[in-house]
Amino acid sequence: MSEVQAKYQPSKPKVPAIEGWFRTEPEPHLVGSQCTKCRSYFFPRETFFCKNPACDGTEFAEVAFSRSGTLWSFTNGCYQPPAPYVSPDPFEPYVLAAVELAKEKIVILGQVVRGIAIADLKVGMPMELVIDTLYEDDAHEYTVWKWRPRHA
Repeated sequence: MSEVQAKYQPSKPKVPAIEGWFRTEPEPHLVGSQCTKCRSYFFPRETFFCKNPACDGTEFAEVAFSRSGTLWSFTNGCYQPPAPYVSPDPFEPYVLAAVELAKEKIVILGQVVRGIAIADLKVGMPMELVIDTLYEDDAHEYTVWKWRPRHA
């Protein structure tokens, strides 16, 4: 395919790799839940019982989580995870981040956007959530949440 042909190829539809865990509108955000009794937050959403050992709540409100937080920890993924995880072929190492959400004060794991290396990160730095491609097939681009450093 020529460069000109590639430029004018229609883009593939973007679909969530994990349905219901995040939304893109009005801005990208994770979707979690909050116990209506003790106010604890959960991700992914909880629907059966509160995981707070001091609470017997069974009702939850859906919550759009904070889009930013603080880098709590990070590491690199230098091996291809086993199925059911789907990774690009050929496999490329990636960085994982644990980010404490600003309002909810819970830690959410996720990949860091491509181009950010371990050396670019520092515990305590501000991070923001973005939606990015995890992998593609012939029909779709599958998206997930990822983290990137937030620059002031």
